[in-house]
Amino acid sequence: MKRNLMTAILAGAFAFGLFITPVIADETESSIARGGKLYDKWYKVIKADTPKAAHKAYPKTAKRQKAKDNWRCKECHGWDNLGKDGAYAKGSHYSGIVGIRGMAGSSPAKVIAVLKDKTHGYAGKMDAQDYTDLANFVAKGQVDMDKYIDRKTKAPKGDKAKGEAYYNTICAGCHATTGLRPKEMKPFGAQMGNPWEVMHKILNGQPGEPMPALRAIDRQVVVDIMAHMTTLPKKR
Repeated sequence: MKRNLMTAILAGAFAFGLFITPVIADETESSIARGGKLYDKWYKVIKADTPKAAHKAYPKTAKRQKAKDNWRCKECHGWDNLGKDGAYAKGSHYSGIVGIRGMAGSSPAKVIAVLKDKTHGYAGKMDAQDYTDLANFVAKGQVDMDKYIDRKTKAPKGDKAKGEAYYNTICAGCHATTGLRPKEMKPFGAQMGNPWEVMHKILNGQPGEPMPALRAIDRQVVVDIMAHMTTLPKKR
């Protein structure tokens, strides 16, 4: 009798669309976003001292020899995560180092092991949560930016009109409708010369600042904001 009653209840739930799977996946977007900030400038995020000695794995022939630069993951692997095969294929940031795209889909534990190996040398520099967040970004948070940015023209594949509305209601409170705040920041219009960096920061936030990460919302909103940013002043 009890079995028949339960069967009837479940059948009714399915019929009316009321059946809900009891297992809900853990929220990881916030961890990925923090990992993106660590990828940008980990020592700023965890309020550690800025590295003083250049990273041992950074090529002596590359141009960014200051430790504060070459200890940043992005300096070797690029804002687009493609390293020598992406936006850093030439220019002052070229290092000849491969990107992290091959680690996308890996287990976070595997990524953490790589971070702590002799080549990367992060062992002892971060705590368990830092490693987890950075590993989640590498394993689960990489974005194929070629879907959203034209690599040849650097133009975001977004709608400028929609982007204006998004920007004015999400970003302007801190950055002004002109994109000229704060004063020490490079004008947004000028920043669009490196759209991969801009996209990374909009998705994940700015290290050491209360800037919100827009990773959890529709990706097209981010690209539309970027499209509007191309219309903003390049000079003060």
